[in-house]
Amino acid sequence: MSEINKRFGCMVFNDAVMAQRLPKPIYKALRKTISAGTHLELDVANVVANAMKDWAVERGVTHYTHWFQPMTGVTAEKHDSFITPDGNGSVIMEFSGKELVKGEPDASSLPSGGLRATFEARGYTAWDPTSYAFIKNNTLYIPTVFCSYGGEALDKKTPLLRSMEALDKQALRVLRLFGNQSVSRVITTVGAEQEYFLIDRALYEKRRDLINCGRTLFGARPPKGQELEDHYFGAIPARVKAFMRDLDEELWQLGVMAKTEHNETAPAQHELAPVFATTNIAADHNQLMMELMKSVAQKHDLACLLHEKPFAGMNGSGKHNNWSLTTDTGLNLLEPGETPFENAQFLLFLCAVIEAVDEYQPLLRISVASAGNDHRLGAHEAPPAIISMFLGDELSEILNAVEAGTMYIGKEQLQMEIGATVLPHFPKDTTDRNRTSPFAFTGNKFEFRSLGSTQSISGPNTTLNTIVAEILSRYADRLEQADDFKHALKTLIRETISQHKRIIFNGNNYSDEWVEEAERRGLYNLRTTPEALQEYLTPQHIALFEKHGVYTETELRARCAVRLSKYTKTIHIEALTMLDMLNKEIIPAVISYENELAKLMANKKAIGIEFSTQLESDLLQSISRLGATLSIQRAALSDALEQVEQISDPLARASAYYTKVFSAMTALRDTADQLESLVDKRFWTLPSYDEMLYSIQ
Repeated sequence: MSEINKRFGCMVFNDAVMAQRLPKPIYKALRKTISAGTHLELDVANVVANAMKDWAVERGVTHYTHWFQPMTGVTAEKHDSFITPDGNGSVIMEFSGKELVKGEPDASSLPSGGLRATFEARGYTAWDPTSYAFIKNNTLYIPTVFCSYGGEALDKKTPLLRSMEALDKQALRVLRLFGNQSVSRVITTVGAEQEYFLIDRALYEKRRDLINCGRTLFGARPPKGQELEDHYFGAIPARVKAFMRDLDEELWQLGVMAKTEHNETAPAQHELAPVFATTNIAADHNQLMMELMKSVAQKHDLACLLHEKPFAGMNGSGKHNNWSLTTDTGLNLLEPGETPFENAQFLLFLCAVIEAVDEYQPLLRISVASAGNDHRLGAHEAPPAIISMFLGDELSEILNAVEAGTMYIGKEQLQMEIGATVLPHFPKDTTDRNRTSPFAFTGNKFEFRSLGSTQSISGPNTTLNTIVAEILSRYADRLEQADDFKHALKTLIRETISQHKRIIFNGNNYSDEWVEEAERRGLYNLRTTPEALQEYLTPQHIALFEKHGVYTETELRARCAVRLSKYTKTIHIEALTMLDMLNKEIIPAVISYENELAKLMANKKAIGIEFSTQLESDLLQSISRLGATLSIQRAALSDALEQVEQISDPLARASAYYTKVFSAMTALRDTADQLESLVDKRFWTLPSYDEMLYSIQ
């Protein structure tokens, strides 16, 4: 066995460890809970807890934590020791089943969207046995869900697990109609590619905007950006390669299958892609990946920037969510297949995704909406705010033939007759990729490319699972009542293609022409987070989530409130940071340089060379003019902040933060960046884009 084989998952209480350490009846009971979702009895939990504790203590662990994903978007943890007094002045190491399955962190200071009053502190964490416990920093981490005293979900994982169950239930109904009795479970799987920037830590620590906000609020465009396209897939710098090697080591020990790493488009930008995992495990792994990126970077005197747009004028960072449907028998339901049976089944599941994406465009847009992602979506570098689907030419032609009831002649002259619901066999990659599409079919999966690089993948996948579950439930209702299944199936597929083909677009999503075409098709273009969240709490959307038990109306309203609050707080913090940097760093730099220029001119005049002061005079006038503009814009930003804070309605306040505060920030930045290009570097102490982007080449 190789060293990598030995190290991979060595810090995970995984299936192999459980099979070795648990009595066979206990192991079987736990496996049944994991695979079938059955209730876990306390006597089973007690044995599992003791084995888990012994395994962890052997590796130097003294504490454990229930690790959960509150609505902050990051993870949370409270550490407790295994130490228990033995009554003789000493201690023993104990960990009970009750402590494994249930914790009680304070729920009052985490976002609840009004679900909990500040004085109501009780909240519960409950073990998620489908996601393995692991050791990090000498602590046993137990993945859990997080709920309130009243049972409402206060986290991102609980709705995700609910949505996975909903999709499983409806997909099984459809499979049974095709005579498939061998499948007992349908699972959503995800591979989440993570983009990020790395810069020298010493430069990062001189930028309060990066520290406070994750992005630069000021920064003149450098002479060289990404125009030469020489960074993408280029040779990885030695410091970055050392970071990647250490990151791989740490992720592999935690069972995270980090696989592909490369330079991305912008200078100092990189990407890491894992192997597919069950969606809730993929969500846990992605959170671990982001945490470790930051901590490993620090060990290498680097700073990892996960913001969607850390540098203006450069490509931002996203998270490509590769989503698929598989069965417990190993069948990928989005694989076209080789037989009429498989092809018909594939077509129906494909149509379900097409209809779901078309009908619930706003929900998919909402699922990726944030103040950070608004900088990136539609900026000719990432999918636009318009949700559409890419299927590729051949699959689109097949659907057109199905709709028209005509024969399809494939690339290999294979024929399809809709009456028999037969698709031609074609290899996975019959078409090119479309990296501009928000939602692209890529062989046997869909790549949802609109996610922001900082966000948890739980929210978007909760939405995606739920909307597909809803369409599958409609299909099952209709087909279960049909007298002639084949005829009903053919009619259903044709109708779906005809009614929802507007969502399919195989062209350039970055083009202005597509924006106009999308409007003609009647597609949504929700450009900002406030615009998107305005569509969240419609009766249709509330009914959808309640029907499938994913969110109650109360939970949904709470999440909308949390999203609006986070949006306004993000821009508020950015505006205050901008004013602080302006007052303490930029304005003093401008004044100091103006004083030097004025002194130089005065000295020249004093020794009789007044005729040669034209250069200094022109420069001083330019700087003074921009300085005066900056002063006016600073006051305008302060006034805008005061005005928006008077607005009580959360949605109206969020909209005002965009139209008033963010627009004032944009104008102010433009002036400050012009000043950066004029002021001597001796006075302008903020590290420049040039320095940061090329600090580790």
